[in-house]
Amino acid sequence: MTDVLEIQQTTNDLGEAATSSAKTLATSIQTIATAHADYAKKAMQEGTEFFARLTSVKEPAKVMELQSEYAKNAYETFVAESKKISELYTDLFKQTTKPLEALIKTSKAA
Repeated sequence: MTDVLEIQQTTNDLGEAATSSAKTLATSIQTIATAHADYAKKAMQEGTEFFARLTSVKEPAKVMELQSEYAKNAYETFVAESKKISELYTDLFKQTTKPLEALIKTSKAA
């Protein structure tokens, strides 16, 4: 009888861990999707502003200066946003597996 109760408890624990993991997964995916969308929107706005400024420039030296500034800023933004999004993916993995990790540790101890 004790074995049946242990199996039921383990099954319940597994179900709770899976539910918790799924909720965390959904929230994290939404956060990551929002970060991607925000970056895309920001990049489009900056690109539009760049082209608007570019069309008003008459001197070739100014064109090169403007293009160089835009490329530098675009690269720096890309690196910063990539780092932020990468950290969100890392956090997603850690948070999603945390409930299952506790369950695995418990089952190993038994």
